[in-house]
Amino acid sequence: MGGTQSVEIPGGGNEGYHVLRVQENSPGHCAGLEPFFDFIISICDNRMNKDNDTLKELLRANVERPIKMLLYSSKTLGVRETTVTPSSVWGGNGLLGVSIRFCSFEGANENVWHVLEVEPNSPAALAGLRAHADYVIGADAVMSESEDLFSVVETYEGKELKLYVYNTDTDNCREVVVTPNCDWGGDGSLGCGIGYGYLHRIPTLPFSESKKIRFSARTPGGAATSPRDGFTEVARYIFYDTGLIPWRPGGLPPFPHLPNLNITLPDVGPVLLPGFGGFQHAGIMLFKVCWG
Repeated sequence: MGGTQSVEIPGGGNEGYHVLRVQENSPGHCAGLEPFFDFIISICDNRMNKDNDTLKELLRANVERPIKMLLYSSKTLGVRETTVTPSSVWGGNGLLGVSIRFCSFEGANENVWHVLEVEPNSPAALAGLRAHADYVIGADAVMSESEDLFSVVETYEGKELKLYVYNTDTDNCREVVVTPNCDWGGDGSLGCGIGYGYLHRIPTLPFSESKKIRFSARTPGGAATSPRDGFTEVARYIFYDTGLIPWRPGGLPPFPHLPNLNITLPDVGPVLLPGFGGFQHAGIMLFKVCWG
C-alpha cells in the first residue's frame, strides 16, 4: 500500500486538517470525529486543501446549524460523510471542540510502533501499555522514521513522556504517560518489545457510525490549551501509522488474494536494529525491537 491513499479524494490532493484531539460531548465528538485517524477534507462542499481562514469562516457562518463534512480516515482508508453542528453553547471550548493541524495525509499509515510483550513491573507495565493490542501512533515529539521512537525514549530517560496509543481491543486512542528508566530492574528502559514495519501496522477496520469515540483530553499535570475559532492549533505535527495487516504471533499473516498452497510459513523472529547489540544503543538500554 505504501504511503498512498486507496480511494479517490473528492477535489483531489492529499491535504486536510488532521484531527488530533476531540473533547468529550463536543460537536466534533457527536459527529463521530476520530482523533489521529481522521482528516477533515471538505466542509459545506468546500475542499479543505489550503491552510487558510476558510474553515474558520465557514464555522462562524454556521453556528448552531448542521453542516456537511467529509472525512478521510487513514484507518479505514476511506472517505465518509458526517454532519456536524458548530456550537458556542455546548459547554466546552471552541465551536467544534477539536484540535487540528493542517498537513498531508500522504504516508500517514507508515509509522506505528506495535507494543509486543510487556514485562511485569516495568515502566511500560506501570504506564498501562497493553501487550499486542497497543500501538504507539504519536508522542510529544515529531516521529517520522522507525528510529524516532527510540531516540525520543532515550531523550526522556528519567522524565515523563506522553505517548498517544491506539488499542485494537477498544478501538480507541488514549494518552499514556511513561517514564523511561534503564534501572527499573529488567531489560531496556521501557521493558517492552516493540514491533515496527509492514507486519506491525494497525489492521484496517470498517468505521462504525454508532461507535462512540473516546479520547482522554489531558493527562495529570498537563496544561490546557486555549482553542481558537472552534479548534486548537497544534505547534508540532504528530506522525502515526495505520495499515492493512496486523502482526500475528507465530509467523506471517494470511494473504487473502493468494490461493491456499498449504505452505507453512516460518516464524518472524526479533531482529535488532544496527547499533542495538544486546539491546544497547548509544550507551543506554532501550527495548527489544522486532521488524516486520
